[in-house]
Amino acid sequence: MKSAKLYRYRLPMDSGVILRDNKLVERVGYIVELHRDGDVGRGEIAPLPGFSLEDLDQAGAQAQEMAQLWVRGDDLDLESMFPSVAFGLSMAMLELEQGLPLDGNHRSAPLCYGDADDLIPVLSTLSGECVAKLKVGLYEPIRDGMLVNVLLEAVPNLMLRLDANRAWTLEKAQKFASYIAPSRRQRIAFIEEPCKHPGDSLSFAINTGIAIAWDETLQEGVRDEEFSLEDLTGVKTIVIKPTLIGSILRCITLIKRSRDLGIQPIISSSLESSLGLNQLARLSRWLLPNVTPGLDTMQLFKAQLEVPWPNSDLPLERLEQQELVWQS
Repeated sequence: MKSAKLYRYRLPMDSGVILRDNKLVERVGYIVELHRDGDVGRGEIAPLPGFSLEDLDQAGAQAQEMAQLWVRGDDLDLESMFPSVAFGLSMAMLELEQGLPLDGNHRSAPLCYGDADDLIPVLSTLSGECVAKLKVGLYEPIRDGMLVNVLLEAVPNLMLRLDANRAWTLEKAQKFASYIAPSRRQRIAFIEEPCKHPGDSLSFAINTGIAIAWDETLQEGVRDEEFSLEDLTGVKTIVIKPTLIGSILRCITLIKRSRDLGIQPIISSSLESSLGLNQLARLSRWLLPNVTPGLDTMQLFKAQLEVPWPNSDLPLERLEQQELVWQS
């Protein structure tokens, strides 16, 4: 016996969340819930504004259509769906099959904001693998370079993951690097997409010795039917955001191929709710148990959804409190 529900959730965000120059005041998405013989599987379908090709209404309409086909017993062609829909439905089906570990990989690279005086005491208390993430490119490259250099100097065991979101020209990226002592550059685990053009990012890596990671370039590549991961060589890391990539099978294929090519894959968040974020932690535990995922985004919310994130004191909203937009 099969049935399904589709909820639309709304969660308030911290007032400082900016996505491509647009303030995000609330996160809106869908939770698909599949029922079969007493078992339940859930998945989050939440296109990321400014990054996903599909918008929320398109994703919701397709999710309802595909869930109806699932209830009817039809086979689903996940690869023909919008990435957010393919990911959410494949996650719900995987959970229904009890294919995910119950525990997640909740190790995090904390997302840091502020001045060095505020950050150094916090980073100095990190235990185990001392990894943190810092957004760069929001200010002048000189300021960013000086901040990174000070943090690496003050915390000797610190590894930094940097994210520039294609903010710089090659000239500005190299200006950033010039303020970081060459002896400390190896402790930059990677910088995601430093330049507007991928070719300039590769030149930056060669010229400075600072490792780079593909994020947007990967998301754009997988939309091309002719895409091959070999086309994205020259990087140390790829950042896999399933909401932007597609089905779990597609993510698994990328992980296996990247390892064959000597590229480190990392599972990362697209601002999913605590429900989806916990599922990503479980996915990371299953596929990349020894890699710290990029899931430290709960602090950007003002509320959680259904499944609490460990050690978060944000209020928890229940799925039943959200809008039930469809059921069958």
